[in-house]
Amino acid sequence: MILPVTLAIAAAVALINLWLALRVTRVRVYGKHMLGDGADPAVIAKMRAHANFTEYAPTIVILIALIELARGPSLWLWLVGAAFIVARLAHAIGMDRPAPNPFRLVGALVTWLALLALAVWALAIGYQASADKPVPAERTIYLGNPKG
Repeated sequence: MILPVTLAIAAAVALINLWLALRVTRVRVYGKHMLGDGADPAVIAKMRAHANFTEYAPTIVILIALIELARGPSLWLWLVGAAFIVARLAHAIGMDRPAPNPFRLVGALVTWLALLALAVWALAIGYQASADKPVPAERTIYLGNPKG
C-alpha cells in the first residue's frame, strides 16, 4: 500500500532536517565551534531550531502514516501535513531573529495545533475501531490467511 501523504510529508521533513543541519554546520565552521555551541548565540539558536524540529517531526510523520493507513489519503491530511511543514520553516526563520517574533510564534502555534489535531484524529479512529464497527474490506490489512 502506497501512502502518498506520508511519503510527501516525510520527504519534506527529510529536506528540512538536512537544511537545518547544514545551517548549524555552517555557523559552527565560521565561528570555529566544531564541538558544542561555544556560547555563541547564533550557534545556539540554529542548534535549538534543529533540535526542536527533530522533537516534533517524527511524531507528526508517524501520526500521518497511521491515519493514512486507517482512513486513506484525504485533503485534510494533506492540509495538516502542509501546515506543519510551513510552520517548521517559519519557526526556523524565527529562531534567527530576536524573540518574540511572529515567525517563531506562528511556527510553534501551528505545530502544536497540527499535533493536537492529528492526536485527536488518531484517538477518534482508535475509538471507532474499538466500538465493534465493521471495518470496510478495502481498509483491512490481513497479516496472514484472511480466511482464518
